[in-house]
Amino acid sequence: MAEENTKENSEKQEKELSLDDKKYQNPELKDVNVPNQPYPKDEKELKKIREKLEGLKKFICNKYKFVEAIGIIPPQAAEMFDEENELSEEDKKNKPMHLIVVLPEDKEKEFNEVKLEIVKKIKEDKLKIWLNIFLEKDLWEICLDSKYNIIEAIGMAFPLFDKGILGALRVAQIHKSLVLRKFEKYVYSYVIGGSFIYKGNATKTSEVDSTIIIDDTDVKRMPRLELKDKLRNIIYSYVMQAKELAGVQNELHVQVWLLTEFWEGVKDANPVFYTFLRDGFPLYDRGGFLPWKLLLRMGKIKPSPEAIDGFMSVGDKTSEIVKRRLLDIVMGDIYWGISMPTQGLLMLYGLPPTNTYETVKEFRRIFVDKEKLVEKKYADILEEIMIKYYKGYEHEKVKEVSGKEVDKLLKDSGDYLKKLKELRTEIEKRMTRKNFDEIYSNVFKIMKSLFGNKTEPGLINDYEKEIVNKGKGNPKFIHTLHELVDIKKKYVKKKAPGILEFESLRKDSVYLIESLIEYAQRKELGLLEKTKVIITFNGKHAELFLTNPAFLVQENKVQKITDKIEDSDANELNSALANYKGHRVKIDKKMINLLEKEIGEFDINL
Repeated sequence: MAEENTKENSEKQEKELSLDDKKYQNPELKDVNVPNQPYPKDEKELKKIREKLEGLKKFICNKYKFVEAIGIIPPQAAEMFDEENELSEEDKKNKPMHLIVVLPEDKEKEFNEVKLEIVKKIKEDKLKIWLNIFLEKDLWEICLDSKYNIIEAIGMAFPLFDKGILGALRVAQIHKSLVLRKFEKYVYSYVIGGSFIYKGNATKTSEVDSTIIIDDTDVKRMPRLELKDKLRNIIYSYVMQAKELAGVQNELHVQVWLLTEFWEGVKDANPVFYTFLRDGFPLYDRGGFLPWKLLLRMGKIKPSPEAIDGFMSVGDKTSEIVKRRLLDIVMGDIYWGISMPTQGLLMLYGLPPTNTYETVKEFRRIFVDKEKLVEKKYADILEEIMIKYYKGYEHEKVKEVSGKEVDKLLKDSGDYLKKLKELRTEIEKRMTRKNFDEIYSNVFKIMKSLFGNKTEPGLINDYEKEIVNKGKGNPKFIHTLHELVDIKKKYVKKKAPGILEFESLRKDSVYLIESLIEYAQRKELGLLEKTKVIITFNGKHAELFLTNPAFLVQENKVQKITDKIEDSDANELNSALANYKGHRVKIDKKMINLLEKEIGEFDINL
């Protein structure tokens, strides 16, 4: 009983989910089923059939060069076409394959002739084919008749020949299926448009315009603009996948509207929505788009007096709009156009991200006063744009700018950015030199700690003899060491390495340093093991380090052994180990007596 209640509550919760729930915040792109896609076994069969129909295709294309497309309806949609064509039971028993042929609209007069000739050829070749011939406008009438399964099957037809219309339909149909799978409950209409519809003559690169209307009437917890933005991002994420699944070159442009805003646009006869209703055709509709389209054709959708006043008032607002756009140019494009590169340059120099005031201050301090890499006028340009105008606008001191000011700021910002590029090159050179010096110093400092204070050739020779030849290091690092020395000489001669050359060396040097540190640690560990012996006493054990002086470590207690045993600490022990040169202190009678006095009788475990 409890399980049933849990299941019932879960189902209720699922039903109550709305667009502003998390379920709809992320796209799910896995395991997509393409509508009316032939099954693998059917696809093999269709390829065989395609070979058989090659003669028929050549006949049609050679005789009627204006034909737009020829395709085979997927087997799983054949029964639907049987019903649509009202085939007799006898014809159905023959299991005819449905062939579609699409003609351009301006060939309506040739329609009957083309149909009779193709049927004649089919009979001559004794093919089990039922011909479905359409003018382009017939396809869109299928949409207006709400026969969405029919138009979907046509879009997913196995193409024998296609100038572009089947591909355009195919990518839209697949995208529609992806969207419906995610938002089936909320998709009000999925409408296709584009010049290939109202102009005809579709090509394989024709742009396909799709408009999706989402029913947002149950949204409660999220602002509608935020919701629209989230939905649009998800729906856009399906576009590339639809193109891949369709295998076409057509660009799919998607527009997302909420039902509430669409209704307002239709009610006011907004030109955008007016054009959409006039030229669009639904691939899916829950009963909203088609009535509106028919009402438009009947002349029943007219702008309200308020809408007319709104359109007329646009002219009165022209001056205000222009002023606002000029401000937008300065506060948006120009400000961000110089502030972001400047902050990036300061970060390249080594500073953390800066705010507006810090950016101006630090640019002047570092590059004008300290490094003297740029003239004062460039810092003045930066200050004018970021402080005078941008901060002035924030504090409501700047409320408008003139076209003359915008022109000046555009010119100044252009000069500034040009100088910034030069500055970046110089900083990169300096930072490259700084990084190189650091890498060079670290490498040869470690080398000297391992092999002594020798010359570079001597150190490289020892590295090869002690590490490489004994199989304890990578031979390629010999080249890295020589390269470090060579670039050092280049810098002395003021011949800086290229960015790519340095970057390659930097990466190799990182691995070289890691290798040297690992070797040093292994070496130290080996020395450490040589110094240590284990002694046992009274069921306990301790570690005896035979350094000079020697150390006794038992539990957390560290003791130093000289002429006597006295308390010490880990720091003194570590110092002794660090200075250990490989000569062990012997365990003589004196040390044994001291240990026995301290811990009693003991055994030594080597």
